[in-house]
Amino acid sequence: MTRRICKLALEDGTVYTGIAFGADGTRQGEVVFNTSLTGYQEILTDPSYCGQIVTMTYPLIGNYGVTPEDVESSHPQVEAFVVKELARRRSNFRSTAALEEYLQHHKVPALCGVDTRAITRKLRIQGAMRGAISTQILDDAQLVATARAWPGIVGQDLVQRVAPARATTWDRGFESPFAMQPRRIEPTCHVVALDCGMKHNILRNLVEAGCRVTVVPPTEPPEAILERRPSGVFVSNGPGDPEPVRYAIETLRKLIGKVPIFGICLGHQLLGLALGARTYKLKFGHRGGNQPVKNLATGRVEITSQNHGFAVDTASLEKVGGVPTHINLNDQTLEGFTHRDLPLFSVQYHPEASPGPHDATYLFDCFTDMMRSGRAPTAEEMAAAQKRLESRR
Repeated sequence: MTRRICKLALEDGTVYTGIAFGADGTRQGEVVFNTSLTGYQEILTDPSYCGQIVTMTYPLIGNYGVTPEDVESSHPQVEAFVVKELARRRSNFRSTAALEEYLQHHKVPALCGVDTRAITRKLRIQGAMRGAISTQILDDAQLVATARAWPGIVGQDLVQRVAPARATTWDRGFESPFAMQPRRIEPTCHVVALDCGMKHNILRNLVEAGCRVTVVPPTEPPEAILERRPSGVFVSNGPGDPEPVRYAIETLRKLIGKVPIFGICLGHQLLGLALGARTYKLKFGHRGGNQPVKNLATGRVEITSQNHGFAVDTASLEKVGGVPTHINLNDQTLEGFTHRDLPLFSVQYHPEASPGPHDATYLFDCFTDMMRSGRAPTAEEMAAAQKRLESRR
C-alpha cells in the first residue's frame, strides 16, 4: 500500500499524524470513540454515526475484512475512521474485500498509525470534540482551523441525511447461518417503523418477533401512519441531537395514546421529548458493546451495545408520567422507561446489538406483547420475556 500522510486535528489544537488507508480528502465531524472489540463493519455502516469521526479503542482493526451480509445500511455512514493498527491480512473465509479497499470504494477517509489511547483519554477527560481529518490539508494550524469551523452536533438535524425518501416494506429475518437462530414466527402484528436512520438488524429482529413491517420516513404525517392501521409504531435509532427533529417529535405527540409505541436510541429520546421531558448532551457519550445496564423491573444486569451522545433527563421524564425501567451502571443515566398510563416503552441502548451482546433481545417480545395487550410491559412480563430468550439459547 502506498504510504500517504493523513492528519487528525481536534478543536483544542491537538494534531495526530499517521498514515491514510481510506480515501483521499478532508472531512469534519465530532470525534468520538468506540470500545467494541469486534464489529467495525457494523459500526461503519450504522447511520447513528453520521456526522462523526470514529476512533476504535481496540488496537488491531481490519483482520477479518468486510462481508456484504454484515452491513447495517447500504454504505458507510461515518465521516472518517481512526485506528491504531490496520491488519494487513484478512483471515476470514466470508470476507469479500479488505477494509481499506471498502473505505476507498465508498470515499471514506481513514487514519492508522496514531495513538488511539491518547485520543480516547483526551476525549474522556475533555469530552467529545469537533475535529477534521485530511490527506490534503497537512498544515497543522490550517487543519485545526478547519476543525473549529465545523458547527458541531448540537442543533443540527442529521436525521435528514440518513432517513429514507419513501415508504417501503421489510420481510427478512435472520438469513445468515452466522446470525442468530431464526425463529420463523408467522407475522401477527403490523408495525409501522419510523426510520430515522434504522439499522438492518432492528428490522430483522422485528420480523423474527412476528411483525409485518412497513418502514416510513420520519416526516410521515401521523394521519398517514394511522391510516395504515398499525398494531404498533416503532421509532428507530438515528444520528445527532434529537431536539431539532421536531417533525418526528410532533408526530409522536399525536400518536401517543392511540397506538402502542416502542423506541430505541434516538427513538427513545424523541419519545421522551414528545412526552414533554428534556434531553441533554453527554460529555463523551456511550459507544461500545460492553455497557452494563440494570433492569430496574427485574434487578438483572444486562451487558449492552450502545451508541449515543445524548440522554433523557430522568427528573423531567418523571414529571410527565414516565417511569424509569433501566439505568446505566457506569454513570447512572437513564437507559429505558415506560409510562404509568400509556402503552409505550423505550430503551436508550441497542437490544438488536450488531455488534454486541444479545442480552436484551427479549425487548422485541415485550413489544409484541404490548401490541396484543394494549398496555406497557410489567416487571413480571419483562422477566417472562427474558426467560423465553434464555430458553431459546
